[in-house]
This record gives sequence, C-alpha cells and structure tokens, in this order.
Amino acid sequence: MVVRGRQIDDAAERIFLHRGIAARQFQRSFVLAEGVDVGEAILENGLLHVDLSQTVPDTVVQTIKIKKG
Repeated sequence: MVVRGRQIDDAAERIFLHRGIAARQFQRSFVLAEGVDVGEAILENGLLHVDLSQTVPDTVVQTIKIKKG
C-alpha cells in the first residue's frame, strides 16, 4: 500500500504571517500481509483513517491412507 500526499499551492490567494507546517510532498509505503484487503480511506481532522480487513483463507483438510509395503 502506498500513501502519497501533496498540498495545493494557494499562497497567491492568502497572506500568511507564519506557516508552521512545510508544504511538501510525501510518500510512504507499507507492506501488507497476504490476505489483507484495503477498504476505504477517510481524511478527518488532518488524520488519515484506512480500513484494513483480513480474510481468513479456507483450510483444506485431506486424509491420506498410508499402506504398509
């Protein structure tokens, strides 16, 4: 999963006395385990919430007869 972010440059429209957070792009990648599905992502109050769900694979049980020989 790759998360990328950038800010739209609206400096021409607004005048800032102080800009506390640097406006630069970022990219962060995460390696997810097998069977993990990414649901929806919501940006709320500056925090990114990503829903992840893990699917359990179906287990197959086999019985094998062993012959003496």
